[in-house]
Amino acid sequence: MRTRVKICGITRIEDAIAAAQAGADAIGFVFDSNSPRYISSDQALKISRAIPPYVTTVGLFVDAPPDKIEAILKRVPLDLLQFHGNETPDHCRRYHRPYIKAIPMETRVDLHEKARLYGDATGLLLDTHAMQVAGGSGQTFDWGRVPPDLNKPLILAGGLTPENVGEAIRRVRPYAVDVSSGVELTRGVKDAGKIADFLAAVGKTS
Repeated sequence: MRTRVKICGITRIEDAIAAAQAGADAIGFVFDSNSPRYISSDQALKISRAIPPYVTTVGLFVDAPPDKIEAILKRVPLDLLQFHGNETPDHCRRYHRPYIKAIPMETRVDLHEKARLYGDATGLLLDTHAMQVAGGSGQTFDWGRVPPDLNKPLILAGGLTPENVGEAIRRVRPYAVDVSSGVELTRGVKDAGKIADFLAAVGKTS
């Protein structure tokens, strides 16, 4: 099965187009104001209008209040929601949109329990546990900790680069991979060459 790819932390139209042209399946907008990759709803709307069809738009939220999320949903045509904080299952499903739940790979995390708890999520995103950072840390975690028998699509994130994504896919066999800092020039500014290299590396192992 082909491994899907999401390029997260998109802040510029040219980066979104580069991702689409390289073959990315999805792009991610970070709506957490504490992130260096934060994007306003106005920016996200402009980028959404510029990308070609069949590229999924994902909105990333971190413990955002419902009224903020609802306001963004009224303005930006998001296809999928990604919750990266301590959101409960009820909070995640209240917007009546497909969602994925990010799980920080803490030492004692029980992924089977998380898969049960967020049973209606379209997938679980496994990311490096980093203090005060909700994604985009640039750090990997021990891929050997991912159990092979989770009955849920897995999106692998955390420190992926064009150089290590092939090994990550061979070891974990995720449904998709998610990259942000690994294809950047600076925080929030992507490198079209690195994006193309990342997609090429994924293609070689899918």
